[in-house]
Amino acid sequence: MSGRDDEDERGERPKLSWSELDKRRDKPRSGTPERGPRGAAAEARARSATQSYLAKLDGQLFSKGAKGGAAGAKLASAVRDALGTPALTEACRSYLEQVGPPRDAALIAAFLDASDPAIQRAALASLADEVGARRLALTSGLRSQLRRLAEGPDDALAESAETLLAIR
Repeated sequence: MSGRDDEDERGERPKLSWSELDKRRDKPRSGTPERGPRGAAAEARARSATQSYLAKLDGQLFSKGAKGGAAGAKLASAVRDALGTPALTEACRSYLEQVGPPRDAALIAAFLDASDPAIQRAALASLADEVGARRLALTSGLRSQLRRLAEGPDDALAESAETLLAIR
């Protein structure tokens, strides 16, 4: 009789090796594995859906309501849709005529991208009001646009942009 058979007969368990102990420790105890997206594409879709849901929720919970009500929201959407196109100036002009100067940083940035100096002046005046009232801070993107305007040929726009850039 070997010593091992004696241990089994006495009811003692066989000793596990260190690697066997590590495998047991790392193995999940529950019978159901965690459910998650399968594959990189599914994970990207899940992440995108989560971000979209959180952005929508954030807009619903923390927005102050679009300036000008539903018509203002529609015009603001038209301005955002026209970004990077020749229609941007006309969309900004319509917003300005029907709602007034923008108060939101994204819309102000869009107005600064318009090609009409009158629209840019309105955006700069609105930006100065919002920054002066501490309702808006100059982001790096807005600062970049202001630097571009400060170096432009229109002296009035350049002076307004420089004044805003001097604010800390």
